[in-house]
Amino acid sequence: MQKKIAVINDIAGYGRCAMTVILPILSYMGVQGCPLPTSIFSNNTAFPNFFMDDYTDRMEAYIENWDKIGLTFDGIATGYLGSVRQIDIVKRFIHDFSREDTLVVVDPVMGDHGRLYSAYTVELCKELGRLVALADIITPNLTEACYLTDQPYKETGWKKKELYAMARCLAAMGPSRVVITGIPQGEFIANYVYVEEEGKEAQAGFIRIHKAGAERCGTGDVFASIIASDAINGVPFDRSVRKASGFVKKCITASIELETPPTDGVPFEEILYKLKRN
Repeated sequence: MQKKIAVINDIAGYGRCAMTVILPILSYMGVQGCPLPTSIFSNNTAFPNFFMDDYTDRMEAYIENWDKIGLTFDGIATGYLGSVRQIDIVKRFIHDFSREDTLVVVDPVMGDHGRLYSAYTVELCKELGRLVALADIITPNLTEACYLTDQPYKETGWKKKELYAMARCLAAMGPSRVVITGIPQGEFIANYVYVEEEGKEAQAGFIRIHKAGAERCGTGDVFASIIASDAINGVPFDRSVRKASGFVKKCITASIELETPPTDGVPFEEILYKLKRN
């Protein structure tokens, strides 16, 4: 049977990010994406104005109906969560809808460039840490990895042993597969991959790719959706990270070539055919 991933994230009507990026990529990868919205935006928050409808009060009734029809999932993927209550709902969802072989992928969206997003407090960061404990895979950027492990942030100058210690600390929280994304290394952007397997020594190392251009909204969602779909399809983690990194670079390059405004995310639709399915 076709595999299913419950996607817990927000929906933006314009400006490619979150659900509008994740669902088409999952579909292309042969996976059924089942959306559980956390909030609905008229457009992404890169624009100066937007309408937002917080969906928290409706999430539990939505989930109850999934339970009534007996749904289970091969994967559960979470993105930005804006309150302690939402995190609590998601933790219960993972407990109630997971089978023994369900893979949980948490993208702990908290901040970037050393700063937390405006909605995030110390309490919310701690609660997100408890959600990370339920994950099999996490995809924090450098800022998020630092906050989750109480490490001081620095933009550059990271030594391999420092990243190894941070990734090992993240894995000790629960997930066996960790990728710390967006580490600047001169002309490269690096991802630090850490994998633990029972009875084996942990495997860790860099996957680097040449910079292609400025960061854009939605690239983290592109990356995480490839990681999630590959995980339930049995693709080795390091190969999946390499694939996701390469495709994000192609998306950014396409943005430059097509002169796509930064607010509009990346035109992944134009090059989706270049994404390998396995």
